[in-house]
Amino acid sequence: MMYGQQQQVRLDVKKAERRRSMKEEKLENVDLSGMSLDSLPNPPLNLAIISTLDLSNNNLESIPESLTARLLNVVALDVHSNQLKSLPNSIGCLTKLKILNVSGNLIETFPKTIENCRSLEELNANFNKLKKLPDTIGFEWHNLKKLSVNSNKLPFLPSSISHLTSLRVLDARLNCLGFLPEGMENLINLEVLNVSQNFQYLDTLPYSIGLLSSLIELDISYNQITTLPESIGCLKNLQKFSVDGNPLVSPPMDTVKRGLLAVKEYLTEKMNQSPKSQVKKRSWLGKLVRYKTFSGRTSGRASHEERDRFIMDHYQSIDGLTSPRYMGMFSPRRLFSPRSYFSP
Repeated sequence: MMYGQQQQVRLDVKKAERRRSMKEEKLENVDLSGMSLDSLPNPPLNLAIISTLDLSNNNLESIPESLTARLLNVVALDVHSNQLKSLPNSIGCLTKLKILNVSGNLIETFPKTIENCRSLEELNANFNKLKKLPDTIGFEWHNLKKLSVNSNKLPFLPSSISHLTSLRVLDARLNCLGFLPEGMENLINLEVLNVSQNFQYLDTLPYSIGLLSSLIELDISYNQITTLPESIGCLKNLQKFSVDGNPLVSPPMDTVKRGLLAVKEYLTEKMNQSPKSQVKKRSWLGKLVRYKTFSGRTSGRASHEERDRFIMDHYQSIDGLTSPRYMGMFSPRRLFSPRSYFSP
């Protein structure tokens, strides 16, 4: 056999071996849901080739650190409806993770390392016992599009959440929220905001809510809100607005009953006519005009410093708050499908 022919044979063999290796390393979808597992069995395959892992609807109380650390290529992890009290610190190794569902567990806090999951696009942490979210998630999760933390015990959302510029859906209903972060104008892609059913805790909304130019749905029902920020009248794309169950004074209930258009007209007119603190009015109207959500005029001219100034409150945890009494009536196993993220 000629030397050139021998070289060609070697190249063909190497190509065949490479194709075989790639076939063996093909990413796998592993479904271990609904098997009443108390612990995880030793997997029969290389964990690094798992793309989606479904461990939902079992009885797991913990996830081994060593297992999570080896899920190097996992994109979707579903552990909803278990008995987890915490997540392993090695969750931070999942740098390719895009979808994480931990709903229906007993988790009170997330490990700080979860901030390293910078590819995360969707987090479902509904129906847990969360009392706090990591302080700096807004600085790390630049790709996050959906954040669902309803039915927990959160007394506040971290101020850094205002930096989640890719966020489209924020669901924080059924918590103990006493206020919302002021810097919400940065959530330029937010389309759905639900902070309903915080009951006796939430009694005011930030003025910056009127700068959410992409907002389509806003649900603030069943809180203690008496006055709506006038800036809500500038939400051009708002189509669905729920305010039931609030002791509203402004706008009056007869205006609310006439529908969203009447509410927006009332608030816009009030913004133009009501005597307000001139500093606040000039500052926020300047922002609204700059963000092209309002074209009204105000007397005088706000300075450049006033228009751009933004005061961020110092947020502290509120002690002694508990979830609404009847939250226990909800059953996560009834509300969550075991195929919520793994359906074809």
